[in-house]
Amino acid sequence: MSQVSADSAHLFVPGRPVVFRNATVLTIDPSLGIVESGDVLVVDNRIEAVGHHLAVPDGTAEIDATDGILMPGMVDTHRHMWQTALRGFGADWTLTNYFMFYYINWGKIFRPDDIYAGNLLSAIEAIEAGVTTTVDWSHGLQTIEHADAAADALEAVPGRFVLAYGNLLGAPWQWTKAPEFADFIRRRIDGHGDTLRMQIAFDVTGDPAFPEKAAFEVAREFNLPVTTHAGVWGATNDNGIRLMHEHGFMTPSTIYVHAATLSEDSYHRIAATGGYASVSSESEQNAGQGYPPTWLLRRHNIPVSLSMDTSVWWSADLFSAMRSTLSADRAREHMEAHKQSNTVTLSHLRAEQVVNWATLGGAKALGMDSIIGSITPGKRADLVLIKNDESSVMFPLLNPYGHVVFQAGRGDVHTVMVDGKVVKYDHRLQGIDLAKAKQAVMKTVEYAHTSMGEQAWNEAMNPEQATAELIDNPYKYTEREKAQQQGNSASAATQE
Repeated sequence: MSQVSADSAHLFVPGRPVVFRNATVLTIDPSLGIVESGDVLVVDNRIEAVGHHLAVPDGTAEIDATDGILMPGMVDTHRHMWQTALRGFGADWTLTNYFMFYYINWGKIFRPDDIYAGNLLSAIEAIEAGVTTTVDWSHGLQTIEHADAAADALEAVPGRFVLAYGNLLGAPWQWTKAPEFADFIRRRIDGHGDTLRMQIAFDVTGDPAFPEKAAFEVAREFNLPVTTHAGVWGATNDNGIRLMHEHGFMTPSTIYVHAATLSEDSYHRIAATGGYASVSSESEQNAGQGYPPTWLLRRHNIPVSLSMDTSVWWSADLFSAMRSTLSADRAREHMEAHKQSNTVTLSHLRAEQVVNWATLGGAKALGMDSIIGSITPGKRADLVLIKNDESSVMFPLLNPYGHVVFQAGRGDVHTVMVDGKVVKYDHRLQGIDLAKAKQAVMKTVEYAHTSMGEQAWNEAMNPEQATAELIDNPYKYTEREKAQQQGNSASAATQE
């Protein structure tokens, strides 16, 4: 057996088995549960065994996972990866600012090269943070050239990706019918296996004419799942859900992103047809789609997956998504109780459930739970080791689910394995050209800045701030004002 050190990552060669030793293993498999001081053996691209003191083949590379948590690779079911090229640009936006920037004013300026740059950096970032499967909600694909650029970037990074093909500037009933769209599916998706799959991404406005019907028919023709922003305040509503249901287009493979402002009737329709929700709690709380709906989804027995939406605004890792999801759910529960002069003494949503949503929940939403989402022998080896011997935060390890949600972060991701291949080890990416991605993104930033001009760039990044109306205070703080005046006088005298 070969002990792997930071300077010997070359031992991770194709065909060589790998064993993780002495980890706290969160299998997310109900039949296995948590395996304390456990081992996980990977042979080829599959999980061979889970247990204690596993016997392994000669030549197996060993990763010391002592004081670490080994868990399945996380799954993000909704990420606008192309927008990563302008990371943090919209930190002070509302949803209105977002729509004005991308849909009305500037979405049209992004070239295929810019789609490639954003996707490339985002794909690398996902892997680095332990997100081994990512849905690229790619609604910047104005042309087939843009789509090819998106796919090229995803194929350049050793992760597992689902290209959710969309075009925010076009009508889905038109671009899905174009011959080049069908050709793209045949060229780039068919026969490419599990590392690059496809969905169709578009929203349903609720127009009584239901023009989106044609796009749903194309999805059915090519047997592609649909992912749609549903229940977004001021944008998509119950009429869209009703039209989808009445025309028979709500299926178990449909993913409803946000689903935050729907009626009881809409939630019932989603539950009855077996659909999945993708909750982006940082987004919902900041942008205004509606309050994160996990409590409603639980009540209606709608399965949940997690997503981070876009790093033009928010953090791009599922540690943040898990933390904000659990916090939002509990905050709402406390506030509702306080309205009734009650106190919450037992929490409904637990850390374990949120970790499940970030892993197996995402895999189920994508129809991939037979191959990923849990550390189960026979499944593909998509694994994340959370371990950081240089951090005080990783000790003591008492409640592993709570530790993942509230204590750990992307900086604690020690090792990432995708399909049996180690792509990050000892906090370092393996065989991934980050410098190339950074250079490509810098060109996009320079191009966007120049195309928009200095004034538009600054105005878009710094929208006008709302002002708060001050409430008249009956207490005049006369004593504090007097003390402050005396202090100022004494200070002035000292300076003289």
